[in-house]
Amino acid sequence: MTARDRYTVDTAYWHKLDDGRVQCDLCPRFCKLHAGQRGLCFVRQNLDDQIVLTTYGRSSGYCIDPIEKKPLNHFLPGTPVLSFGTAGCNLACKFCQNWDISKSREIHTLADEASPQQIARAAQKLGCRSVAYTYNDPVIFHEYAIDVARACHEKGIKSVAVTAGYVCPEPRREFYQYMDAANVDLKAFTEEFYHKITGSHLAPVLETLEYIQHETDVWLELTTLLIPGKNDSDKEIDAMSQWVVEKLGADVPMHFSAFHPDWKMLDVPATPRETLIRAREIAMKNGVRYAYTGNVHNEAGDSTYCHQCGERLIGRDWYVLTDWKLTADGKCASCGTPCSGVFEATHGNWGAKRQPVRLSDFAA
Repeated sequence: MTARDRYTVDTAYWHKLDDGRVQCDLCPRFCKLHAGQRGLCFVRQNLDDQIVLTTYGRSSGYCIDPIEKKPLNHFLPGTPVLSFGTAGCNLACKFCQNWDISKSREIHTLADEASPQQIARAAQKLGCRSVAYTYNDPVIFHEYAIDVARACHEKGIKSVAVTAGYVCPEPRREFYQYMDAANVDLKAFTEEFYHKITGSHLAPVLETLEYIQHETDVWLELTTLLIPGKNDSDKEIDAMSQWVVEKLGADVPMHFSAFHPDWKMLDVPATPRETLIRAREIAMKNGVRYAYTGNVHNEAGDSTYCHQCGERLIGRDWYVLTDWKLTADGKCASCGTPCSGVFEATHGNWGAKRQPVRLSDFAA
């Protein structure tokens, strides 16, 4: 596979400018590149007067994770997901917790190589119900992610996007034709945070959320990493969760996760457990039916409850399922109220295991 391979994705999200540069139209950064120049994401480059994905077919590594780690609590609970990422990112988050991958400018980061068909074959042989595009944002490896999703669907394997949702409307429309579930980072609910701390803007992310929820069949969950003094005020969490209920609906799960000092925010303390519990309570008070805490041990905040009768439907201790009170058709076993999500008659039992995988073992 070469840097110029585009495989089955034919739409070109770029155009030539009058001054000789080429503008990338994949995300709202609209990087304008001279010959040989790379965009902020680092992986999309002006080669021969067109934008080329230079990392097609290469990954920073593959691993089987529990689906709850994405985090997705209402999409095939307990099942294993084959996860992979590439390198680079189209955001510039100062708090990035995968910075060694997302901020990488070193080609040796991409240690593994696999075709879409090889990934699908590996997922099938390893018993994974889905493949996740994660660790860095699949927006920037758009073509590769779509081709992998196509190959996976041919084998009955679903596709999961873990993304910040910073993408333009046309590529967004193409991308989500091939996704089955998405966890989108709603990083904050102020333009100031997005602009100063992530180097991006809030509005395109909100547009992506509304598009996914109302224009596709993709199962959607949200994650917000709460950073002390930056986006964790009661006022902001209140406004965010009210917006979610009003614009997306009460059934969209919200995950509030704990920050730990990393990358360029080593001077900010870790998020107290109490902050996450408070955020969950605010969201539920505003009508969010499924709110969770993450990155801390809190069985109550990990578990899923019936919004009608309060029965614990899915008990979780970190990533291990401890209770299951859903009927075969996804309803509360006590009162019959449907639980929103994508469920099968029985849950998976993968547990909390993390299993690295070498794709070279699954060559044709």
